[in-house]
This record gives sequence, structure tokens and C-alpha cells, in this order.
Amino acid sequence: MRNLYILLLFSIASLSYSQDSNSLLNHYKQYYEQMKSQGDVQGVINGLTHLNVLEPSQARADTLAVLYMNEGRHVQALNTIGIESNKSDSDMAVEVKAISLQFLNQLDRSIVHYEELFRRKPNPLIAYELADIKIQLDDLMGATKNITFGIANSNNDVMRTYYETQGQYQVPMKAAFLYLKGLVKFKENKEENIDAAIAIMDQALEIAPNFNLAILSKDALNAQKKKD
Repeated sequence: MRNLYILLLFSIASLSYSQDSNSLLNHYKQYYEQMKSQGDVQGVINGLTHLNVLEPSQARADTLAVLYMNEGRHVQALNTIGIESNKSDSDMAVEVKAISLQFLNQLDRSIVHYEELFRRKPNPLIAYELADIKIQLDDLMGATKNITFGIANSNNDVMRTYYETQGQYQVPMKAAFLYLKGLVKFKENKEENIDAAIAIMDQALEIAPNFNLAILSKDALNAQKKKD
């Protein structure tokens, strides 16, 4: 009789917990949808965090990481999904890891995820990020490979956005890759390749005369040339 009483109490407690859990889950689903409708990003993050605690889901974690990343909260984004490279990661998760680690200047780690993205769906936008990082890491041969791919596969429909002190602007991807090609040429031999690098910058400026970064780089190269 005592065992039956204990079993009954356990069943009631389990049922009560299940009802409370379902009630909370429904509450936060409604809260999440309401925050989305109001455009309240922090509310969406809060709602999604509670939902992921109550009903864990990799898709929810990935979405949460994207929200953090889009808010510039890269550490929180990486804390949500980790920094390891996993073949089972969604494209969304790999992209968050690549961008957030790049933003935090963890270039050696970031490039691993960009390479995985490029393996999954090679395109000029990813090739540009790879080339840019490789130039910073002095992997000029690897950067040249990505630049060659980018120039060959770029068209006027795809643009690269730059964010600078005077505001943001866009240039065609081919001009963006030519700019990187000029940097590689200069870094290959900083004494002998100044003129060649300037000539490549001019090619980029022919395509995009408003390309401020190329203008600044060309001016710096000309100043270096006069100094020498």
C-alpha cells in the first residue's frame, strides 16, 4: 500500500511538472512571436534563449548565434555555438563562426570556417574574405589562388560593400579582387613591385572610380615610391 502511495505521488508530480513545462513552452513561444512582431531584437533573443533551454534545438541555437552576430555581439554568438569546426554544422553556423572569429581578429581560426564555407558553395564573396585574410597572414600564394577564382567568377551583379569613416559604398567584385591583387603584388617585393602594384590599382579604379580604399592605397604606394 505504501509503495502504491509513493507511485501515485510520483505520477502526480510528473504530470504537474509536464504541465508546467508545456505552459512555459507555450508562453515563450507566444512571447517570441510577439517580440518578432514588435521588432524587439533583445526580446527575440530572450525568448529564443528560454525556448532553447526548455526545448533544446540546434536550429534554435544557430538562429540565436546569428541574432547575436547581427547585433555585433560576436563573443556571445560564439559562446552559443562554439568555435570548433564540425562537419555536421549548418551553413549558418559555419558562417557565424567565420565572421565572428574574423571580427575578433582570430584569423587563424576564422579561415578554417571560411575554407569550409568555400568547400560547400564556392563563390566570389567567400573567396574575397579568404584572400583578404591570407594576405594578412602572408599566405600570398593562397591569396592569389582565391583572387584568380574571384576575378574569373565575378560579374557586374555582385558587389562588395566597404565600410569606412566617410560612410559605406559598393564596388563591383572584380574591382575588389584587383585591389587585393595589387596588395599581393606589392607584398611580394616591396622594393621592386611598386609600379606594378600601382598599375593594378589603376585597373581597379577604371572599373570603380569611387573605390576609396584603392585610391588611398595608390596614394600610399606613390608616396613610398617618392621616398625611395
